[in-house]
Amino acid sequence: MRPDGSPRTPPAEPGKCVFLVNPASANGSTGRRWPELARRAAAAGLEGDTLFSERPGHLAELARKAALGGAGLLVVVGGDGSVHEVANGLVGLAGQPDVALVPRGTGWDFSRTFGISRTIDEAVRVALEGDVRTIDLGRVSYRAWDGTDATAHFANVASAGMSGAIAKRANETTKALGGRASYLWAIFAVFSGWQASEIELSVDGERRSGRMFDVVVANGRFFGGGLRICPDAKPDDALFDVLTIGNVTKRDLVLTVPKIYRGTHLPHPKAELLRGTTVSVTSDTPLPIELDGEQPGTTPVTFDVVPQALRLKVPRSAKVSD
Repeated sequence: MRPDGSPRTPPAEPGKCVFLVNPASANGSTGRRWPELARRAAAAGLEGDTLFSERPGHLAELARKAALGGAGLLVVVGGDGSVHEVANGLVGLAGQPDVALVPRGTGWDFSRTFGISRTIDEAVRVALEGDVRTIDLGRVSYRAWDGTDATAHFANVASAGMSGAIAKRANETTKALGGRASYLWAIFAVFSGWQASEIELSVDGERRSGRMFDVVVANGRFFGGGLRICPDAKPDDALFDVLTIGNVTKRDLVLTVPKIYRGTHLPHPKAELLRGTTVSVTSDTPLPIELDGEQPGTTPVTFDVVPQALRLKVPRSAKVSD
């Protein structure tokens, strides 16, 4: 059933477009505005069946079902969490459909890397006329909150450490002031009570250890509502950009955060950038991990690149956003 109680649209015919809509995204405004958004998409020439997410993780199921049903284009209407679910639903499938985005979340960090507009008209134009870019995903093996071993994938940025707690705090707010303000508040709220942990890190066998606040494993460039955390990351080079954040002070944080928004924070004496295909993180105490803004569990964790795993529609002839 749809959120309004009407019958769900049946699966798409082969090659057809399917809209995968998260009505809870953008503080619930996506669900309220969907009739208008659908009309504007149709007026621009983009029409198809519509499937609504009804619970966490549901978009992964819907994406996989639509792909197996022969859909040629999946249009994700939601935020980074929606992209995360769809990527997890599609990974490993042969003959994947193309994926287009109508960014509707408060963070929309994934779409920033590719220069995909938040406006419905521009996003629809990319869905219809954009180039297909085949990008990498990350595969993550970690400890779930119930103590069992688990695996998942991420499309944009993952991390282990304080940023997992920051994402959780930000997600618990209404985000009424927007993604940037919500994440900024969460950064300083969490940092005030967080202590650096002893972390053991391996990147393709190259080891680092010491007291750190975070290890960021980036496929895309942005997270946290516009923080350009790894400004040179390329989502199709079969490599992660791995940023360690050492035992920074409050003064370090205050001075550095504005630079991160501009992508001018590196080099930094308490940070190191590494690159590799396999990353493992262990810690003296379990640390929360974060995958595309979701918090599924804790360290120990291993990240592996899955090359050429998702077909994404991007602006025509676009390079990664500068």
